[in-house]
Amino acid sequence: MNWLKLTVACLLLSGTALFLDLRDRTEVLVPRQQLAAIPAQLGAWDGKDVNISTDVLDVLGHGDFLSRLYHTDAGRTPDIELFIAYFPSQRFGDTIHSPQHCLPGSGWLPLESTKVELSFAGHAPFSANRYVIAKGEDRRLVLYWYLGRNRPIANEYWARFYLFVDSFRLNRTDGSLIRLITPLRSNEDLGSAQQRLVSLAGHFMPNIELYVPN
Repeated sequence: MNWLKLTVACLLLSGTALFLDLRDRTEVLVPRQQLAAIPAQLGAWDGKDVNISTDVLDVLGHGDFLSRLYHTDAGRTPDIELFIAYFPSQRFGDTIHSPQHCLPGSGWLPLESTKVELSFAGHAPFSANRYVIAKGEDRRLVLYWYLGRNRPIANEYWARFYLFVDSFRLNRTDGSLIRLITPLRSNEDLGSAQQRLVSLAGHFMPNIELYVPN
């Protein structure tokens, strides 16, 4: 099995060489607007920024983060929590945290998960993750996807694959996570709650490249 040992050794050496080469190169950081510049008024939705605690920021790492609560109809329609995390560089350990791990860590239990097809102006249709989560009697619907270099992706492993490819092809490792959450009313259809989230996202996604550059 000497050929197997030789193959593994070559792969390790090649990977190490590529990694060292990547570390020595000056990464491309693309100019962009801060996430806080996303309008607080999106159509009929009014947003209010939510403070992110120091403990959470320490876990998130070095990046630009937006946590905002949007409401409309004087409280007759459930609010929407919008969270966007943008990392200008993921080269040195600051990487996107999957909601699959963060939400259970906050006490939310997943009840249902699937992929849904979304489409916004200026973007080709793409798949996003849809989760139903619960904490006690409280149920909420979650939509989230990864976005990097004009490529919306549901699967975190594909997002990491393209991160690796683009780090060599474009010398960029920036990327983002977009997550929306809304409470589910008693006996509310999931399609109705999803449309609520999509309606809000439809106001910022056409211009998202201002904050998450292509």
